[in-house]
Amino acid sequence: MRLRKVKNQNKKIRKNELTVVNPRKLKGKWNEVFGNNNPIWIEVGMGLGGFLSDYSLLYPKINFVGIEKYSKVLVRAIKRFDSDENTNVKLLRFDANALDEVFDQNEVGKIFLNFSDPWPKRRHEKRRLTHPNFISMYEKILTHNGEVHFKTDNLDLFTYSVEQFKKSKFEVVEEIYNLHKKENVEVKTEYELKFISKGISIKKLVAKRTLGDLQN
Repeated sequence: MRLRKVKNQNKKIRKNELTVVNPRKLKGKWNEVFGNNNPIWIEVGMGLGGFLSDYSLLYPKINFVGIEKYSKVLVRAIKRFDSDENTNVKLLRFDANALDEVFDQNEVGKIFLNFSDPWPKRRHEKRRLTHPNFISMYEKILTHNGEVHFKTDNLDLFTYSVEQFKKSKFEVVEEIYNLHKKENVEVKTEYELKFISKGISIKKLVAKRTLGDLQN
């Protein structure tokens, strides 16, 4: 995603009602932030926010946290949200490498990874959001039966991701190689709509945190 820097982008992010400036201070306290005990679902690498904005309106009794590493992306994404309508959303500019510094053990119900960078070169493998290091971190913050929902257009990344989850303390409960072969009502991201229009098949994996000993 090649985007130009926006003037005063960090100031605009800080002043937005939905953004959280110091998320590390909220570890284990996210239900207090939202003022309820509803489940917490997060999207890692939320991009321009289309998926999260639409999804949060469909599920008003779920608390959503959108995470984006780059300010120039997040400052554009916040325009997709209305603080009066998306009352169940918080947004973070944060690096996914440190998710366990923001969320406590068993604090997150679902994690969405939508069209993450495939990092195809072997030397960049550890940057993939489905690398074992990330999967181990997801294990820590997910509740029992918590899920990771992963979508991509990249077959190599999908095959790799399925293999890594099957080696982990997750159960792969969905492994779909052509998600839109049959019409469905899933909320689609900006990238997803683009790929579908070009006839590119979308792959989807759902992995459930059910195996092994859970940390309490």
